[in-house]
Amino acid sequence: MSKKQKLINRLSSRPKDFTYEYKGYYSYPKYNTHDNMFWGKLEGINDSISFEGTTENELKAAFVEAVDDYLDTCQRNEMTPKLPFQGCFEIIIEPEIHKKVVLCAANQEISLNQVIETALKGYLASVD
Repeated sequence: MSKKQKLINRLSSRPKDFTYEYKGYYSYPKYNTHDNMFWGKLEGINDSISFEGTTENELKAAFVEAVDDYLDTCQRNEMTPKLPFQGCFEIIIEPEIHKKVVLCAANQEISLNQVIETALKGYLASVD
């Protein structure tokens, strides 16, 4: 089996340990069968920063280059780089669920944030 096929199989099985991390930025690479390329994007930020490569070494180098380029671009333009996972995100749910959650939280005298955090911790415990 070729190195490329091994990487494709690894990405397809979605292992938890196959995450790139560099300077506090993360990516979970994927394989695009249509373009026959590996690709990824920086996770947890609103800016759209992506990279690609044809081998694992190219992909990792492209990830590092994308992060460095993003940080350099921000510095040149006197912008503050967005940092991933700041603990704030928007969710969209059905209005009836929204209403029930807010009313239940108020009844229990806890915040909506506490309800969401508890639910997310339960979800993470179930997938670990």
